[in-house]
Amino acid sequence: MRRWTGDAFGITFVGVGLVTASQDRRIPIAQPLIGREEQEAVLEVLASGQLAQGPRVAAFERAFAQYVGTRHAVAVANGTAALVVALQAHGVGPGDEVVTTPFSFVATATSILACGARPVFADVDPDDLNLNPDAVERALSPRTRAVVAVHLYGHPARIDELAELCDRRGLALIEDAAQAHGAAHHGRRVGSFGTGCFSFYPTKNMTTGEGGMITTDDDEVAARARQIRDHGQSSRYRHDIFGLNWRMAEVAAAIGLAQLAKLEAWNERRIRNAAVLSAELRGVRTPRVREGDRHVFHQYTIRVPEGRERLRVALESSGIGTAVHYPLPIHRQPLFVRLGYGEESFPVAERAAEEVLSLPVHPALTDVDLERIVDAVNRATR
Repeated sequence: MRRWTGDAFGITFVGVGLVTASQDRRIPIAQPLIGREEQEAVLEVLASGQLAQGPRVAAFERAFAQYVGTRHAVAVANGTAALVVALQAHGVGPGDEVVTTPFSFVATATSILACGARPVFADVDPDDLNLNPDAVERALSPRTRAVVAVHLYGHPARIDELAELCDRRGLALIEDAAQAHGAAHHGRRVGSFGTGCFSFYPTKNMTTGEGGMITTDDDEVAARARQIRDHGQSSRYRHDIFGLNWRMAEVAAAIGLAQLAKLEAWNERRIRNAAVLSAELRGVRTPRVREGDRHVFHQYTIRVPEGRERLRVALESSGIGTAVHYPLPIHRQPLFVRLGYGEESFPVAERAAEEVLSLPVHPALTDVDLERIVDAVNRATR
């Protein structure tokens, strides 16, 4: 293996993620990019002796708020914590309903359950597989308190329409932007339309190992979120409201600051890789990008109406990693069937679950890798 630096987009691999040009190398579906800057930042934290939430967390919050374009950012332990704390900061609790998508990672809905509220599902748009605003409006009831809109795979939901709907109906808008760091609608970054919730899990467009962030322009929501993440404390050992330990560690924030500096270059590489795939792939439906939206391709997800499993096996046998995001809609998950959701039907989401297949798109891909992916898909779909 050799040390490889992508000077066009600022990627340096030191000790991990080494890349070779070998045609035999397995191409993973995701590859965290950890370089010298992250390593040095971690060592600085360890040497400082300040390991719990401290100055690096505060610096990361300021930098991320500036990046998204909001007044506040509140760092938490992970992306699920971001959703739970954001919902609680908006007052969501027992007896409330929250409308969301059935086609997402399960945490989108279980975070609502964690607040004691009831998820209400609405079907998705057939083009981007994000919440359909018309379906959301039909799902509203007098008990609806909030809408959780996912920016799936890195493509913005129809967020201006959802924001207008929530405004008109007096509802909180929570943006599940776990997969959408840097995605934008008409130049405005997601996470700034409502209350944004980001994840920094290792497979995301940027990582802190584990970690999450809440973004908002609402001073009151930000203040409540900061209190909830720290056991509900208003001052040391004075606990006014319910909260738990959702704090971010200093090591995670230090990694996040280093990753944030590289995020835009990595996103541009993802967009470029996706463009190559979309131009060359045959026999499958490639992702659509709505006019005015910036899709940052956390996942490059094709639709395979027939023969998905055959294609997946062919790619895996060629050394190309794949994943199905997601094979079972949330309302069909055993947990939700036991909660009484099994009889509901959301045809667009259910069909998507049978057709989607994610291909590698991450910034570590070389041109040789992209050629291998295209050739393997096109051979298998002839």
